[in-house]
Amino acid sequence: MRAARLSVVTATAAVAALTAVTGCTEKGSSGSGDRVINVTATDSKCEVSKKEFPAGHVELAIENKGSKVTEVYILFPDDRIVSERENIGPGTKQTVTAEVKAGDYTIACKPGMKGDGIRQAVKATGGTVAKRDPRLDKAVAAYREYAQEQADATLPLTETFAKAVKAGDIEAAKKAYAPSRIGWERTEPVAESFGDIDPKVDVRADGLEDGQKWTGWHRLEKSLWQDKKITAADKTLADQLITDLEDWQKRVGKAEITPTSMANGAKELLDEVATGKVTGEEERYSHTDLVDFKANVEGAEKSYELLKPVAKENDPALVTELDKQFAALNTLLDKYRADKTSYDFTSYDKVGEADRKELSDGVNALAEPLSKLAAAVVK
Repeated sequence: MRAARLSVVTATAAVAALTAVTGCTEKGSSGSGDRVINVTATDSKCEVSKKEFPAGHVELAIENKGSKVTEVYILFPDDRIVSERENIGPGTKQTVTAEVKAGDYTIACKPGMKGDGIRQAVKATGGTVAKRDPRLDKAVAAYREYAQEQADATLPLTETFAKAVKAGDIEAAKKAYAPSRIGWERTEPVAESFGDIDPKVDVRADGLEDGQKWTGWHRLEKSLWQDKKITAADKTLADQLITDLEDWQKRVGKAEITPTSMANGAKELLDEVATGKVTGEEERYSHTDLVDFKANVEGAEKSYELLKPVAKENDPALVTELDKQFAALNTLLDKYRADKTSYDFTSYDKVGEADRKELSDGVNALAEPLSKLAAAVVK
């Protein structure tokens, strides 16, 4: 579940920690050049410095001058996500590197991280884009295959979970719950790029929009661990979860994937950890947060490894640091499972504050250099 689906109160409380994770306090872009778009977000406006720019690699230099946590998106006309940056705290700056083809797009700012946002129509012009390194094309193809594999593997695991729910077997459903989510958590940025699937399958109660019905994994999680009963409505929701995930499975192959979206997606997965898993809010009933945590890190690492040959050539110091921090975070996570080949992690309610702080520090140490991966890939 994307960090953007945090409640505004929760997100505001998390900003101090997330600032370190995302590099919010960086000095920002120079603001010059025809590929730099300055985006000024307030509580009531979303101002862009230019509404036309050359196709290819563009950089959003974002500044939040409002009083609310915000997020900024580049969207296709059908609202699919090209790129995004979430949890931008008041008074902070962030940059996002994206790759766009010629065509019409929308830049949207979402103060409070709710609703459709304040939108500006923009256009990428010109049909000539610099030729891409063939290694990056290979990385995109491999990642697309990986994302499809994860979706394909998720369905039978979720069917096992759904069958247990429909049979009224609480213990079997609890056992099947966390494994059913691993593939989703590894590739969540791809699922979120469609816009309409994540709110159906992975939203929490405090992320619901006005009038939205609560469906998906977390609604069933609440029934199993907090309510401790399975209702007829839950059995219907189990069927709906399968239907929605089948939709995701069919659409993965059509997702818009670029080297920069892979790099930004890796960063988003670390943001997911920082704002949901480390805090214990994602799996607040089951306390299976560390399973999701590990899956998010694995997904981020997969993108990184595929992009690494080009990144290493362009920025060897960055690759050295990323190798170091991925290894350190994975070693830290291994403390919470007896078998390094399993996903049987310690229940997160058993993880004390000092240990949570250590995990948070590990995420921060990785996320800061990871935020530079997209720029390193397109140098």
